[in-house]
Amino acid sequence: MLVREAIGRTLHDLGVRTVFGVVGSGNFHFTDALIQAGARFVAARNEGGASVMADAYARMSDEVAVLSLHQGCGYTNSLTGIAEAAKSRTPLLVLTAEATEPTSNFFIDQQGIAQGLGAVALRVRSPRTALDDVTRAYELCARERRTVVLNVPIDVQDEPLPEGARAVPRPAVGDPRPAAADVAEFARLLRSARRPVFVAGRGARTSGGREALIALAERSGALLATSAVARGLFHDQEWSIDVSGGFSTPLAAELIAGADLVVGWGCALNMWTMRHGRLIADDATVVQVDLERAAIGRVRPVDLGLWGGVAETAADTLAAVGEQRATGYRTPDIAARIAAEGSWKQVPYRDKSTEPSDPGTGAIDPRTLTIELDQLLPAERVVSVDSGNFLGYPSMYLDVPDHYGFCFTQAFQSVGLGLSTAIGAALAQPGRLPVAACGDGGFMMGISELETVVRLGLPLLMVVYNDSMYGAEVHHFGPESPGLSTVTFPDTDIAAIARGYGCEALTVRTPDDLGPLKSWLENPERRPLVIDAKTSSTEGSWWLREAFGH
Repeated sequence: MLVREAIGRTLHDLGVRTVFGVVGSGNFHFTDALIQAGARFVAARNEGGASVMADAYARMSDEVAVLSLHQGCGYTNSLTGIAEAAKSRTPLLVLTAEATEPTSNFFIDQQGIAQGLGAVALRVRSPRTALDDVTRAYELCARERRTVVLNVPIDVQDEPLPEGARAVPRPAVGDPRPAAADVAEFARLLRSARRPVFVAGRGARTSGGREALIALAERSGALLATSAVARGLFHDQEWSIDVSGGFSTPLAAELIAGADLVVGWGCALNMWTMRHGRLIADDATVVQVDLERAAIGRVRPVDLGLWGGVAETAADTLAAVGEQRATGYRTPDIAARIAAEGSWKQVPYRDKSTEPSDPGTGAIDPRTLTIELDQLLPAERVVSVDSGNFLGYPSMYLDVPDHYGFCFTQAFQSVGLGLSTAIGAALAQPGRLPVAACGDGGFMMGISELETVVRLGLPLLMVVYNDSMYGAEVHHFGPESPGLSTVTFPDTDIAAIARGYGCEALTVRTPDDLGPLKSWLENPERRPLVIDAKTSSTEGSWWLREAFGH
């Protein structure tokens, strides 16, 4: 057996079931070995799209996804998606061929680039160590939720596997638990808090984290919130105030800012989640729980840090708090306000849709559009968003059923990832309606993967918030700023382009234009649908004003 065949078989034996990539000469054979072992290969049109699909798939499936790449240029094409995954601690294994001869056109420092992105850089060192190298890379992904770049030198993959080659067994190590004294202090803080708030991040999505936090919050009278990336974690909870940070409703911002104890659970408490720190009162006590010791207090000072897993720390603290149930923030008045004001859809706004003066004119307010979509679409959905001025509307006005219903690849804030994100999420959650929400700039940037949507037969709904500009830049610098011609564009008929790819398409300027969407949803054989929504964009969105302080 050759090394390239052993790589494919080993990864499948370890649990890899889905591989994304673009195949070239360098990764042809180990990709085929994965397929022959039983893995599904999803061919993208560009390595950049493939890396984002793999990231999204891993997030929405709790599996280690594999990204297969050609050496050199195939690898560099994928770097934005790898950076996003590394920043998000996605369990993504990047399996890339590597040219090790400096005379090769494909030669670059692939390991150095991976380290610069924040990923773990490893290499298949030799035929003798190949199985151990592959196993170690996979386990780093699965056990430590890291993005790993495993370089496979071209000459090594073509060599035979020596007899007796094996992986070195490594014992499974559980998540750490905080020291007993820290748990006791945390329990004391909870018992004395009158207005506690829990903010759960991606670290709370681990097994048992949700249930443990709900139990501890109930005992201590805490309200439940999430970072944007963990949206949906507490969707069914009466005391959930949804997202903390730039996306917060006015009520959520008021309640978090009024808290006397704020606890971040697997959450960085960064500028986005805490509105540059303004959501934490000057006299509030701040506690942070995290598996990564270096993350505690890295963004802002905390009064108490607990190094441990979310589920383990919450369970230990529940036992230490005692049986007496505290009222905390859970009063009838707060319950009534959450019921009446807890959703952005309940916040009044002035509709800024523009009436059509002639055929082919007029624009719909993005809030009106998204509220209409929320009412039309089935509850079982998985929503993926791109970056841009528009992104708060689908992120907050579209309900999601749980934390597997929202895929938020925004750690790197790159425009153009939304369509590929939706493909990966759709494959991970095939029982739900997949929804991609993109701006016109991001959609056009990643449009090559529209062919992938059609080829795979995904029943994907793509909503393009089309204001013919990079709205974040236009609204950040202001309408009177010189040079806005660099970020504004002629109106593009995205619906016509989508039909050319084989999609169904609608142009939407008013709520009535969404009528055909109902028929599409009722059709079990539906093709992908692109909604070219001509949206009004007369001002920056509320989250953009928060982000840039204007």
